[in-house]
Amino acid sequence: MTKAELVESVRMKAGFPTKVQAEKVLDATIAALCASLGSGHSITLTGFGSFKVAKRAARKGRNPRTGQEIKIPASKVVKFTPGKALKSSVK
Repeated sequence: MTKAELVESVRMKAGFPTKVQAEKVLDATIAALCASLGSGHSITLTGFGSFKVAKRAARKGRNPRTGQEIKIPASKVVKFTPGKALKSSVK
């Protein structure tokens, strides 16, 4: 599903008269999720799932072309855990 298809689906299900309004809601939702995760908070959407920020430790890796060992720095990643309703809808 593309963003345009998602906007159309949101418009139809929420009853927005225009795609512009539905896109504003979707963009605002994504911005709020990004801001919350960016500040290190977790997000729980009951039935859908949880987004959490996890720390990934620094580690050693290998350059696949040269085989040379490289140092991969520590980083933060977003992890998603699906909720019960999402799991059952995918089955």
